[in-house]
Amino acid sequence: MKEILIAGVLGLCLSLSGTPLIIRILTRKGYGQEIRDNGPPGHQSKRGTPTMGGIVFILATLVSYALTKVITSDTPTVSALLVLFLMTGLGLVGFLDDYIKIFKRRSLGLRARSKLIGQLLIGIAFAVLSLEFADSRGATPASPYLSFTHDFGWYLGPVIFAVWAVLMISATSNGVNLTDGLDGLATGAAVMAFAAYTVIGIWQYGQSCANTLTMGPGCYEVRDPLDLAIVASALMGACFGFLWWNTSPAKIFMGDTGSLALGGALAGLAICSRTQLLLPVIGGLFVLIAASVILQVGCFRLTGGRRIFRMAPLQHHFELKGWGEVLVVVRFWIIQGVCTVMGLGVFYAAWWAATNA
Repeated sequence: MKEILIAGVLGLCLSLSGTPLIIRILTRKGYGQEIRDNGPPGHQSKRGTPTMGGIVFILATLVSYALTKVITSDTPTVSALLVLFLMTGLGLVGFLDDYIKIFKRRSLGLRARSKLIGQLLIGIAFAVLSLEFADSRGATPASPYLSFTHDFGWYLGPVIFAVWAVLMISATSNGVNLTDGLDGLATGAAVMAFAAYTVIGIWQYGQSCANTLTMGPGCYEVRDPLDLAIVASALMGACFGFLWWNTSPAKIFMGDTGSLALGGALAGLAICSRTQLLLPVIGGLFVLIAASVILQVGCFRLTGGRRIFRMAPLQHHFELKGWGEVLVVVRFWIIQGVCTVMGLGVFYAAWWAATNA
């Protein structure tokens, strides 16, 4: 398991040391964040803070994965490369969004339709490719079955699977994007979610159906579980290093470059590890915040202007109730920590039930 430790440490060191360099470059070029006029009043002081910081942990993850493979003389796997492709592709969509915010001085960036088209193109490419590249056992990076902790009986078929995968990718990337509204909130929550997928990958590797010693009702038909754990560890380390500079008061924001990339990576890990329906549990905070926006918009339109929350996403509601930014972030981190532990508990309980049935 040394590969997992190497990837995590490299991701941490590269992100921790690389972020100050990016801050200086972005500050020198004047690439500062635009702040919505209708946002919480206290956020106006953040105007001009360097953004597009997601570049740091995207590059740190890619480099740490590559260096891990060089150090250990291992061959990269298709599953890991597809998750990295999804992360980088959605990061590019987010980069274009941030670019427009900076150079056109438009706080909303890309039009919603343009952003959605970009997510669709990257998501479809990932979904199609993930059903190819079968190994010697016939296992592909993803499976055309619905999954929770294992694949179960609902066969989706390639077309419906592609639609389902794109919906997952879009929902997760937008969920992380909505969570990225306070200093360090999305970054810290992502660290916990990637830690969970590191543990899941390690466990699946130890209980793989490819190993004749562990074959049985509880084994996992995952193509490359160890390499998925390496990617998750690299992401966890890279986000952790970035958090040093992103925590309140933030010296840099991840921007849509980072939030869309992190959401894509989480969705890719869930799809390739056959834990699709477990992802909403592990990433419970992202679901909660996305749901607050859906409820707010739905209520506003159905009732002719009434609101459930003072402001959506949910973190801003509590800000307007008088909670300090750090208080909101820490309490929301606690919620995400509980969700992470619950997800891992459900994952283990499902394995225990299968092996003791």
